Amino acid sequence: MAAIIDGKAVAATVKEQVAKEVEQLKEQGITPGLAVVIVGEDPASKTYVKNKKLACQAVGIHSEEYALPEQTTQQELLALVHKLNEKPDIDGILVQSPLPKGLNEQLVIENINPAKDVDAFHPVNVGRIMIGDYSFLPCTPAGVIELIHSAGVSISGKRCVVIGRSNIVGKPMAMLLLHEHGTVTVCHSRTQQLKEICSQADILVAAVGKAKFVTADMIKDGAVVIDVGMNRDENGKLCGDVDFAAAEKKASFITPVPGGVGPMTIAMLLKNTVTAAKRRAAAGR
Repeated sequence: MAAIIDGKAVAATVKEQVAKEVEQLKEQGITPGLAVVIVGEDPASKTYVKNKKLACQAVGIHSEEYALPEQTTQQELLALVHKLNEKPDIDGILVQSPLPKGLNEQLVIENINPAKDVDAFHPVNVGRIMIGDYSFLPCTPAGVIELIHSAGVSISGKRCVVIGRSNIVGKPMAMLLLHEHGTVTVCHSRTQQLKEICSQADILVAAVGKAKFVTADMIKDGAVVIDVGMNRDENGKLCGDVDFAAAEKKASFITPVPGGVGPMTIAMLLKNTVTAAKRRAAAGR
């Protein structure tokens, strides 16, 4: 039976460290600040934003929420982003996705100052991750690396398989595993012999967005299985991309859903915000 990697416990440790660093920054007269922009009434987005706000409060980060109506135009949204870029007490800017139809998400990301892009989605930050010279890491992949480390697993020399090639998780995940000297394969909807490739993985990261997609016959005995998925099963219950009950019997370590990767995403966002505030302190602003 696999050991469970407790994302809540690891996230709590990260937040503890963040709270200490916030305290030190405040002693220098700097309070880290995060601005979260939400457009429209998407219920899941509203929940995420509320959780981010509570997490900021818990560690002493100043947070501002900008809730814009569904009808907001591209120009209005970009004007707000530009205003936040110039706001000296804001270190991080996060525009909650998905945006309502008619708004160009990529254009919004490209208009965020890369030094305040705590999601690490701006092309400048994406490029920096590619070459290994980065200030911020995308929150979910960075959280996955922390979880693997917390289990005492070394990535170096291991066969790593990432299922999913999104810009938010799959691609940056592959790069971070590569930076840790893993041998990385990225699988996606066109991959042939998917089962065979996955069953050779020492570390398997599932980020495909399909409930219980990864079955026991895709998992190597003793593999580390990280489940990034957040889906609903046929009974409406939260579940991941991995068939947990079956995978648990074969893996050495596994993350649950909920309580695995999810809590880490917000913890790493707080960490990125503090990193941005430290840079402001170093620049004497």
